Amino acid sequence: MAGVVPPEAAKATATEQAAPEKVDYLNLPCPIPYEEIHREAMMSLKPDLFEGFRFDFTKGLNPQFALSHSVSMGVAEIPSQSSETIKIPSAQYEFGVNFMDPKLMLFGRLLTDGRLNARAKWDLTDNFSFKANGLLTGEPHMSHGMFNFDYKGSDYRAQFQAGSGALFGANYIQSVTPHLSLGGEVFWAGQHRKSGIGYAARFNTDKMVATGQVASTGMVALSYVQKVSEKVSLATDFMYNYMSRDVTASVGYDYLLRQSRLRGKIDSNGCVAAFLEERLNMGLNFILSAELDHKKKDYKFGFGLTVGQ
Repeated sequence: MAGVVPPEAAKATATEQAAPEKVDYLNLPCPIPYEEIHREAMMSLKPDLFEGFRFDFTKGLNPQFALSHSVSMGVAEIPSQSSETIKIPSAQYEFGVNFMDPKLMLFGRLLTDGRLNARAKWDLTDNFSFKANGLLTGEPHMSHGMFNFDYKGSDYRAQFQAGSGALFGANYIQSVTPHLSLGGEVFWAGQHRKSGIGYAARFNTDKMVATGQVASTGMVALSYVQKVSEKVSLATDFMYNYMSRDVTASVGYDYLLRQSRLRGKIDSNGCVAAFLEERLNMGLNFILSAELDHKKKDYKFGFGLTVGQ
């Protein structure tokens, strides 16, 4: 009789289990940055696809300083009035310098065509950080720069942006429940005399992430990622522009194996893509990339090696 639970005790236990968890609205989690609300879907549906051959080598000189070398051989696409894409052979070399410190990160890239790309991130305090990126090129009106000032609160994030061409913007995202965050953004492009406003929502749990974004520029973006297991995720997104009436939907997957990662997608335009990263040895990765656009009759295949950290 010692193992028999009295009816009153069993009823009390069931009531405790059915009671909803009390939410402490004064201790909500900090949301992810506004510009990264589609992060999980982007990682699965938009891998770094390329065509031809690519070789990347990174050598660490000390824990903070590293040099990188990248060689790519492929094709360059030339705009044409026909539906078919015109391609010409192309090759380039890229030299990079990386400096990484707990509070300061600097990245620089110099290409053989004369372009110089630089990025910086400086954590001024635990809550306030400064980011900058710029591109210098010999082509007229193609050089640009952007500066971001980010503030991270206990349950919110705010960002102010200023860039070349009299571009100014600001965004804010706030956690309203432990799983739901809401945000908005405004921008002004002085060079083009255009302004805009946008709103976004993100709902996430341990097993799924759902996001929605709409802007006055005509853009509507929806995405959903479902974590099937520790190694498999499924993703889908929907892009619509009510100004141009362009609609694109895609579904994809992200599969993590013991020494490789496979990502793929198919969209409503008939474009199929796959990206494989295989770890051959410590510091040595093999990459395969493929993209088939049956509508445009454009087929891209690439392979490469990544050596170093």
